[in-house]
Amino acid sequence: MAATQTYLADLHPLRCLPTPLKIQNPQNQCHYFKQKSTNPVICKLKAAVIGGGPAGSSAAEALAAGGIETYLFERSPATAKPCGGAIPLCMLDEFSIPLHLIDRRVTQMRIVSPSNLVVDFGKTLKPHEFIAMLRREVLDSFLRQRAESSGATLLKALVTNLVVPTSSREPYVIHYIMDNCRRQLAVDVVIGADGANSRVAKSIKAGNYSTAIAFQERIKLPEDKMGYYENLAEMYVGNDVSPDFYAWVFPKCDHVAVGTGTVCSKADIKSLQRGIRARVRSKIEGGKVIKVEAHPIPEHPRPIRVRGRIALVGDAAGYVTKCSGEGIYFAAKSGRICGEAIVKASEGGEKIINEDDLKREYLRKWDDKYFTTFKFLDVLQKVFYGNNAAREALVELCGDEYVQRMTFDSYLYKKLASGNRWEDAKMLMNTISSLVRCNIMGREVEASAQKILSRV
Repeated sequence: MAATQTYLADLHPLRCLPTPLKIQNPQNQCHYFKQKSTNPVICKLKAAVIGGGPAGSSAAEALAAGGIETYLFERSPATAKPCGGAIPLCMLDEFSIPLHLIDRRVTQMRIVSPSNLVVDFGKTLKPHEFIAMLRREVLDSFLRQRAESSGATLLKALVTNLVVPTSSREPYVIHYIMDNCRRQLAVDVVIGADGANSRVAKSIKAGNYSTAIAFQERIKLPEDKMGYYENLAEMYVGNDVSPDFYAWVFPKCDHVAVGTGTVCSKADIKSLQRGIRARVRSKIEGGKVIKVEAHPIPEHPRPIRVRGRIALVGDAAGYVTKCSGEGIYFAAKSGRICGEAIVKASEGGEKIINEDDLKREYLRKWDDKYFTTFKFLDVLQKVFYGNNAAREALVELCGDEYVQRMTFDSYLYKKLASGNRWEDAKMLMNTISSLVRCNIMGREVEASAQKILSRV
């Protein structure tokens, strides 16, 4: 054991005290490092957060603010993830996002069907309500700086490996490259916030999951055309832009983001991008592409999100909703819940935690709060994104003001809106009617009708 401690001390980049895992003392309920002397050295829990997006930064902020020694790893702080950049109204207050970070306040949304039926999807927004549009590089930078101001240490480094200990008394050892030097850091707890291709998830064998690919072009438009998208966002559905998702035109500070996503046709993503560009050709004519981005997006939560003293959050955990493809809010929220869970279970960093603590304080709270939302949106995507007829029905339904109010209340405030029973029943009937008119349920309805008539 002494040899292991000496080895880890030599490896530690900060040349601090030897850093094997602190073990709990039954007498004083405090963890400590054993050194060559018989006197223990009291030390705080040490945590590493790998990934500096909204999930990682929010986790690091919660950890550091709670008194835990926190290291936040981010490979490329200047790199922006391809993302629509929309966040719900509740996130501005909940995460204290300064209003000056907002590029556009979207108060109008249009959804366009495969046959180019256009529905204005924002008629029920109240005067103070809007969808905030931000650039990810701006938001992510702000959240990282706030984590630093709370006490987290930001390491601009590439994590190359995570060594998982064979004993509960040993630390996790993070191998990374910073300033062209190979270094290592031993920690007690790890939060994986390193995206859909999470290295942390692979290190704990968290299981495979389906991913979509998002492809986006940032296009700087002439002033008159940019004026059209002043406070307007557009969504397009159809096989020409995506066989299982939607395409978008979202306004940014001085440009628009034009993109699409798919799970089942990743090899055709560039063809699908040409499809959305063709649909909006007249609106973006004369524009100049200033950036092209692509990134994998998770389609469902991973089979394993906690193992040992490692927890996954954000895209690494699979927290992106079906149907809408929303991930920013859920990334930040999962990071904060996980960070606060570790603070609570460790009593502010004064005791070691285990897998049961993470499952109880993090996973259970997350699933209780959001499991229903994720499953509901999964069902909606399966019903409405399967073919063009279903997409026509979706756009038709979006013209109903009750559907719009329920949708925006749920999106803006991140809770399933409580509706009126009579209106809910009407919405269900309208949904069935739309699907029938669009030939989705035609055969099933006809068959059922024949059975009923045969009994008369």
